[in-house]
Amino acid sequence: MIDKNQYGPWAVIAGGSEGVGAAFADELAQAGLNLVLIARKPGPLEETAEKVRAHGVEVRTLSLDLLAADAMDQVRAATDDVEVGLMIFNAGANSYGHEFVTGDLDGFRGVIDLNITRQLELSHHFGARMKDRGRGGVMLLGSLAGYMGSEHQSIYAASKAFSRVFAESLWLELEPHGVHVVELILGVTRTPAMVRAGLNFDIPGMLVAEPEDVAREGLEHLADGPVWVAGGNYEAAEKRSGFPRDRMVKGAAEAMRKLLNRK
Repeated sequence: MIDKNQYGPWAVIAGGSEGVGAAFADELAQAGLNLVLIARKPGPLEETAEKVRAHGVEVRTLSLDLLAADAMDQVRAATDDVEVGLMIFNAGANSYGHEFVTGDLDGFRGVIDLNITRQLELSHHFGARMKDRGRGGVMLLGSLAGYMGSEHQSIYAASKAFSRVFAESLWLELEPHGVHVVELILGVTRTPAMVRAGLNFDIPGMLVAEPEDVAREGLEHLADGPVWVAGGNYEAAEKRSGFPRDRMVKGAAEAMRKLLNRK
């Protein structure tokens, strides 16, 4: 059960409209936390908000493209009058996948701005207030992709590696002040976005997690930072950290081609 004294009375979920984000919203609402849900698409955002309001909590929605120049101004306007005890950054995505040297640099910069710049800004803004209060929690959503390079998603994979090291550093700085920090590492998860992308979830032996399960697991381990690997993927994360790198990276690339139905 979520400790409202540690993480309440309000939680902010960036990327809170569907999939794992919606599952976080449902779990937190059941625990009695009020919510600020941020997502780009207003339709799914309002559907999730309406669903979780049924648990008797207050829910604010902010339909926002986090790449907008005034994104942080809008976030502050939506949250500065409430006490936010938990910030979940679930908005990171591979918004532009392409071979690097033939790709568009502005597209790659967008991946960096979403996965790194906005994550830093939100963590800085809410983390400072949590430190002053001496309580709170910051959860950053990570990926097994951040453990090694990957063709056609080099910048995304690198941004997720950055996120993990950042989470470890933030944990060192905030944990002594009563603020819990954890990066929740996800493997293959059956989210609506992954379904739309056409991922092959039927590869024999592949672990496929459900959004509700990883959200519940992550919330159960908010205090177990700096990194928690969800969905039974601990051994995979450990293996991906090993050597020799050439063999590890090529093997993972072959598995990724199968997942993406590429030859």
